[in-house]
Amino acid sequence: MSLTLYMKLGWRNIWRNRKRTWITASSIGFAVFFACVMQSMQLGSYDRMIENSVRFYTGHLAIHEKEYWDEKILDNSFSLSGLQDLDITNGRVEVSVPRLTSFALASYGEKTKGVIVTGIDPEKEADLTFLDDKIVRGEYIRDWGVMIGEGLSDYLKADVGDTVVFISQGYHGVNAAGKYPVVGILKFPVPDLNQAAAYLSLGQAQSFFGAEGLVTSFSMLLHDQEELFVAQSEISTSLASSEMTIMNWQEMMPELLQGIELDYYGGLIMIYILYGIIGFGILGTFLMMTKERTYEFGILTSIGMKKPKIQVMVAFEILMLTFFGVGLGLIASFPIILYFYFNPIRFSGEAAAAFENFGYEPIMPFSMDPVVFYNQGIVVLIISLFLGIYPMIAIKQLNITKALKE
Repeated sequence: MSLTLYMKLGWRNIWRNRKRTWITASSIGFAVFFACVMQSMQLGSYDRMIENSVRFYTGHLAIHEKEYWDEKILDNSFSLSGLQDLDITNGRVEVSVPRLTSFALASYGEKTKGVIVTGIDPEKEADLTFLDDKIVRGEYIRDWGVMIGEGLSDYLKADVGDTVVFISQGYHGVNAAGKYPVVGILKFPVPDLNQAAAYLSLGQAQSFFGAEGLVTSFSMLLHDQEELFVAQSEISTSLASSEMTIMNWQEMMPELLQGIELDYYGGLIMIYILYGIIGFGILGTFLMMTKERTYEFGILTSIGMKKPKIQVMVAFEILMLTFFGVGLGLIASFPIILYFYFNPIRFSGEAAAAFENFGYEPIMPFSMDPVVFYNQGIVVLIISLFLGIYPMIAIKQLNITKALKE
C-alpha cells in the first residue's frame, strides 16, 4: 500500500463517525486554545515586567564601581570621563545612559517623604525610558528644575511651579541641600516609581550631591535581549583593567527573575492539567475506536491484510485526528492573542488597585512569541503518539476468531 492510500483510508475512517471525531477534535482544540492563551498571558506579563524594570531601573546591562552594588553609596561612584577612556563600544547596545542615583528627603509645606533622586542626561534618558512621554502635567526637564512622580506629587501636594526642598548626604559625607521648582509631573507604569521618583538633570544632581563629574551607573539597553551574556562578556573584557564591573539585569534584580520563574512553574501546573484533559480525551477516543472496530480489524485480517498494515492505517488516523484538533485550537487562539497583543487588557478600579498593591502595572499584555503556538502542537503530538501505543498493541494481539464473533 502506498503512503497516499494510507492517508486516504485514514481520512475516510476518521469521518465515518463524525460525532466522535468532532467531540475528540473539539476537546483537543479547546485545551490547545486555553493553553495558548494562558502561556501568551504569562510570557506577555514577563516581557512587560522585564521591559519596565530594565528601562526604569537597571538597563539590560549596567557598569558600576566594583563595590557599588554591595554598598550603594555615593562614595562608590566613578568618573564618567574615566569610562569614556575605555573601549566599551558594542554594536549590540541600542542606547546607553549615565545616571547618578541616591536617596534624599523631599519636603514641601508640612509634608516630607524619602525619595530616589536620579541625575539624568535628559536627551539620552528619553531614548531609554521615554520619560518625555510620561509627562502628564508641565514639561520635560532641560537644565533646571525637577520632575517628580504623580504619586509623590499627590502626597506632597506639590504641583508644577511649586518649589520642593531636598536634603541628603552627599559625596564623602558632605551636606546636600537644595530647592528646585517642579517643572513636570510623571506617571509611570511602575507604581513604586510613581510614589518615590524625582529626576534632576545630571549636572544639577552632581552639584547637589557634591559629586562633580561622577556617576553611580552607566546603564545600557540592548537591541536583542537574547545577546545579553555575549554583550556582557565582551564589555567585561574592556573593563578588566579598571575599577569598574558590568552586571546584567538578572544579577541586579534576582528577586524579579525568581518571581518570574516561580510564577512560570505555577502556570505550568495549570497547563499540565489541560494536557491531562487532552490526554484523557484522546485516550477515550482510542478506546472507543479500537473497541468499535474490532470486528472490522478481524475481517481485514481474515482476508489477508497484515496486522502491521492495519497498524499503519490506524496510526495515520491518530495523526490526522490530532493535527485536526490542534489546528482548530491554534486557529481559534491566534486572532484572540493577536488582538490582545495590540490591545492589552487594562484594569481599573479595585482590580487596578490590587495590582498596584503588589507593585505591578495594572495591565495584562499578551505575547506573540512563536513558542506559544508550536509548544502546544508538539506536546499534544507527543501525547497522541504515546497514547497511540494502546491501539497498536490491541491490533497486534488481535484474535481473529474472537474479533469475528463481536
